[in-house]
Amino acid sequence: MGISKEEKSRRILRVFKTVFFLITMVISFLVFSAPVFFVIADTLLPSALLSASLSPSSSSSLFETLSSRFNNYDFRSSLVDIPLISIVRSAVIICVYSFCDGPRLSRGPYLGITMICSVSSLILVSLKASFMFGSFTAIETALFICSFAFAIAHIVVAYRTSCRERRKLLVYKIDIEAISACKNGFPRYQKIPQEERVKI
Repeated sequence: MGISKEEKSRRILRVFKTVFFLITMVISFLVFSAPVFFVIADTLLPSALLSASLSPSSSSSLFETLSSRFNNYDFRSSLVDIPLISIVRSAVIICVYSFCDGPRLSRGPYLGITMICSVSSLILVSLKASFMFGSFTAIETALFICSFAFAIAHIVVAYRTSCRERRKLLVYKIDIEAISACKNGFPRYQKIPQEERVKI
């Protein structure tokens, strides 16, 4: 038995509503939880690029290849520390973000520590890039660009989060002052005596 056109229309509408809901959720997550999103991406993407750049042989596993790279580590030629820099940077940022409330997000340690971590990692990765310049493969180039981009993204997101929290605190302060003024009967204005109101 075939499906009627009405049933098909209902299914299409249901699929459209589901897709719209998912898109809305993703946009909402990106807007309001951007620090968490970038921390997750900064942790996973450089590690994935490093795994792709190692390309272990059939006789050795990825773990053995990583272990060999760590044993023969050289700051001027090894890439295994770039994902570690990203992971440490992200761990510090998310810990500070988790323990900060509105005032601390607005003008407290979150923005300052994020900038310190991001700028420090930029200096380290830039120094490494200067030693390895000219010998990058496509994946290694993507790994460096990814590390640079996430360091800058963390600063931008922290600054925007700080500005948003400052606006929220300002609105909250205005609301509190307005409520207090209403409760106090607007004390700045003197009451007009009954006789004068009659004359008016």
